[in-house]
This record gives sequence, structure tokens and C-alpha cells, in this order.
Amino acid sequence: MRVIVVGSGVVGMTSAWFLAERGHEVEVIDQGSGSALGASYANGGQISVSQAEPWSNPGAPIKVLKWLGREDAPLLFRLRADLRQWSWGLRFLMECLPTRTHDNMLNILRMGLFSRRLLQELRDSERLQYNQVTKGILQIHTDEAEFEAANVRLASQLEYGLDMSICSRDDLTRIEPALAQSSVPVVGATYAADDESGDAHVFTRQLEEACKRKHKINFVYDTKVLGFLGSNDSIQGVRVETKDGMSAVKNSDAYVIATGSATDALLRPIGLRTSIYPVKGYSLTIPVIDPSLAPEVCITDENGKVAISRLGDFLRVAGTAEVNGYDLSVNDSRCEGISNRVKQLFPRGIDYENARKWAGLRPMTPSSVPIIGGTRYANLFLNTGHGTLGWTLSCGSGAAIADIVSGKKPEVDFSFT
Repeated sequence: MRVIVVGSGVVGMTSAWFLAERGHEVEVIDQGSGSALGASYANGGQISVSQAEPWSNPGAPIKVLKWLGREDAPLLFRLRADLRQWSWGLRFLMECLPTRTHDNMLNILRMGLFSRRLLQELRDSERLQYNQVTKGILQIHTDEAEFEAANVRLASQLEYGLDMSICSRDDLTRIEPALAQSSVPVVGATYAADDESGDAHVFTRQLEEACKRKHKINFVYDTKVLGFLGSNDSIQGVRVETKDGMSAVKNSDAYVIATGSATDALLRPIGLRTSIYPVKGYSLTIPVIDPSLAPEVCITDENGKVAISRLGDFLRVAGTAEVNGYDLSVNDSRCEGISNRVKQLFPRGIDYENARKWAGLRPMTPSSVPIIGGTRYANLFLNTGHGTLGWTLSCGSGAAIADIVSGKKPEVDFSFT
């Protein structure tokens, strides 16, 4: 079967790979000049199955209210005259109910465990190298009450196969010696030994080469999908336009949409709605000048809301969330807040003055659960809305959508659409 995948980020690329592995003839279309130039370009780098708790949880509403108007807030709602933003916000609040949070967490956790296994298998089979580090993730806490709440969540997650343990202060410096220089008052931590990190952009580019080499997948860049052609129950083609203004129609047997934050705008003209809204996140890529003083193990500062990953000779630090429409401007104040927090953890050995700043749009659903599955159009499928966990869930969701397109039941237990 011929399949067009729209979107060449990490989710689109894994979708293309697994579709081709199942014997389909695949073409990938993207409006950018190459793969992984959007949300996959400079994300936090973590394969963080241990961070399966949704953003929408019982403690979130109070925090959001407390942070309103604070420029350095970890999660900042910039309220706009935007009906979609307000609608998304109301649905976010509904998903904060304890029962919804629990169900959503299990969905994310099951997909995360499945996805991490497939990533490891794919890495080994195709000999991919993307500055991966397989030393786990340390989640540190500076608030006693939040640490106790994390322990309660941990007990629930352990029941479903997550390997995670509680750490003492001595454990911290044993697992990551560079933390000995930290001035952050850590009250407790957990350690997910099986979690990983790596450069999602490099991974996606390497997987693209594997797609071309092994499966002869065709990649079409600088080409924007303008809309769909079809009847009430089937899509017959997509209208596209190249950067030089040339228009064409591309036909296929099936279509997979992996367009992240652009998904809703793309689908609305054919009567489909998605609960995806862009949430801007920031990252800094900082040169390491003394490897002995920089961390190798991933660190997640739960109270500072900062993720830290070692990518070769650089440190990738990412954090904050800004609900502000499709604005991609880089806010220096928010970047400075991230940098200042990391300096408290690792004051030496890192060249903070030469940090590269970046902002990207995370495609968030109110529940934090991605949208994976079919639509009312028999040959149109969605693999989108992964939020902060696109890198973590990419291989699992790519394999799952490939099974669904192929008419098979996915291996993973997940609430597919």
C-alpha cells in the first residue's frame, strides 16, 4: 500500500520507518528544508518514561494560579483573545481530576515502556549513534511536600513495570559525581535507571538515512500541504505547494498526519478537530569546557522544571512552558531563568556565556496523551499531540500507527482513537 506521511519530525520519521518495515511504499512530505527542524530540533533530549505523570494533575490548577503574571513561572498562561486557548484551558482543568490523571498516566507509561524498548532495538539493528547516554535519569526535589507526593505516584507506577528507586543524598553523588558542587537544597530524589537521553535531531536525521538506504523512502521537502481532496469517508489526495509557488496533487492509498502543533489548522477544513494547542518551551545548548564537572547522567529538577542532558561536548538544558499561541520568539528572561537554575546545580565546567538559545512549540493535548489512530476518513490517520514526550514516545507511537494502518492490532495497551 502507498502511504504519505505528512511531517518529518521524530514522530513522522518513526512512523515512516515502521510503515516501511511492514511493507508499505512510503513518501514523507514536510514544509521545512529538512527533517527534525521543528519541535524535534533542540528539545530536552530525555527518553523519560519515568515522567509519565500528565501536566494536567490535581496539583496543577493551584500552581498555575500562583504563577499567573510571573515572567519566570515554569508554566505561564499568557491569556489571549483566542477561543481555542480558552477551550483548551478548560479541558486541561477537567483532565486534572484524580481519576483522569491516573488513567492518562497509565496510558503514557505503557506507551513509554513499549517505545523505549523499540528505540533500543532500532538503535542496535541500524547502529544509530546520536550522543545517546544510557545511565538513567535522576529526578531531584527541593520541596518536601512535592517529594512525598512523588513517592505516592511512584508506588502506583511501579505496579505497571516502571523500574525506579528512591535515592539518598549519598546516592545522588554516587550516581552523578558532578552534583557534589551543587548549592541546590535537595530534599530527596528518585532514579530511573533504564531511562536514557540523546539528540532527537541527530537521531531523526540518521533514521532518515536508514529509511532511504533500506526502504527507498522518498522525502519531499520545502513543500506545504494546503488541503485534502476526497469524499465524505475517504481522502483521495493532498494539495501541495512548493516554496517556488508550484502546486500539485499527490495521491496515495493512506495518509498519516504527524504535524505536531500545526495539526488542528490542517484538519479543520475537512471537518476534523483536535484538542492540540502549542505550548512553547525553551532550551539552551551549552558548551562543556571541563567534562569532569559536567553531568553525564540526565537530571530533572522537578521544582525548577528544568531537564538537563549531556549531548557529547554540550549540555542541553530545557524548561518552562508558555501557553501563548504560535509565537516562536525567544524570551531572554525565561532563558536566563533556566540558565540561573542550572548554574546553581553545576556552577563550574560549563560555558554559560556561549549558550545557544532556542524555542519550540510542543503540541500539547489537555490530557498530555497523544492522539494516535484513525479518523472518520477511512484512510486518514493521526500520530500527533505528544507534547513534551515526543522523543520518548516516538518509536512506540510510530510502530502503533503502522500497525493500525496495516489493519493490525498494536502490541501496546493504549487508548487509541
